[in-house]
Amino acid sequence: MVQPSNGVETPGLTTACSSAPLPDPVITARTDSYFNRTKRIVSHFGDCEVTYAFFIRRPVISAPGLMLEWLKNVMAERNSPYTIDLIHPEGAWVGAGEPLVYISGSFTHLADLETLLLQKLGSPCVAAHRAYQIAVSLPHTKFLAMDARHCAGYEMQELMAYAASVGGRAAKRDGAIGFIGTANDAVAPFFNSTHGYGTMPHALIGYAGSTVRAAEMFHELYPETDLVVLVDYFGKEVTDALAVCRRFPDLAAQGRLGVRLDTHGGRFLEGLNPQESYAVVDRHAPEALRRYRSDSELRYLIGTGVSAAAVWRMRDALDEAGFPHVKIIASSGFGVTKCACMADAHAPIDVVGTGSFIPDRWNETYATADIVSYNGTERVKIGREFLLPSQRKAQKGSSA
Repeated sequence: MVQPSNGVETPGLTTACSSAPLPDPVITARTDSYFNRTKRIVSHFGDCEVTYAFFIRRPVISAPGLMLEWLKNVMAERNSPYTIDLIHPEGAWVGAGEPLVYISGSFTHLADLETLLLQKLGSPCVAAHRAYQIAVSLPHTKFLAMDARHCAGYEMQELMAYAASVGGRAAKRDGAIGFIGTANDAVAPFFNSTHGYGTMPHALIGYAGSTVRAAEMFHELYPETDLVVLVDYFGKEVTDALAVCRRFPDLAAQGRLGVRLDTHGGRFLEGLNPQESYAVVDRHAPEALRRYRSDSELRYLIGTGVSAAAVWRMRDALDEAGFPHVKIIASSGFGVTKCACMADAHAPIDVVGTGSFIPDRWNETYATADIVSYNGTERVKIGREFLLPSQRKAQKGSSA
């Protein structure tokens, strides 16, 4: 298993579907044709040992685990030895263009793997960086990875869930709680868990006909599970939240009850408008309003949807009604900027459910690989000399 920078083995890698080996015909069909042709040419004219350098053009958190686990399994199937020089262990910060890992082995057996290796490296590293940024912005808040519905198939879901776990562990080392779990069972092992988290969708409330009745139904079937209730279905977030608290006062007093805010961006939370929102944030975090830098940041503070004002309004209502132990779970677009704004407003959020660590600019996720050595002789295309191991050693020596 991959060893992250803290020396602890990474969970979930060995059971991930993305790390399972593929038959050679499948690899051939999925890889770029010029790599297949290169493999045939090299096999015909004579194999050699090569070293690949893998890098990404933007700063990231190193998340090579699924790629390296898949490589290990494929090379075992091919009975082909190889070596890895992991420059940046899992969870470490990587500067733009810095090699993450060098992989050395048979050119014949590595040539046709490049396409699939790159697919498993770039997006997890960028997503891990975003997950890290999100988590350290709100260090006292728990995060749940709710990315599955935004993914283009299960393999992407695995890559993103793995990335959230890596970024979350990196944030934890820097003092944050980080990502504690995910929304479904299949990828839960990345978070050292066996199951996904979550209680009810809007559909259950629509079926039940009321928020309170949906809570009753859920609690009847899952009495041992903490009750988290969506409260925006009827546009009466405060009214319905308090109604559920009064229906389950024991759970509320025990801290086993939570309300989830998921108000969509087309309207304000119940009881708020631009003026009221401004007043709420000005009362709790006036400095946040004085230093916002863009319209989007202002919207996250006092706008529609799940704003800082909405969170504070709910907290005030719960406390005033005598329910200080009821937790607030927030969702809906909690990306890097929104989390930073919530932190600036000291928004009292206990848990955030988000899939917004998925990269929003996909062209930033492209990983690249170049061969930097052939049978021990360093050689690389012009412009990529910074990848050569000898140059990196020379740079290290000059900076020592």
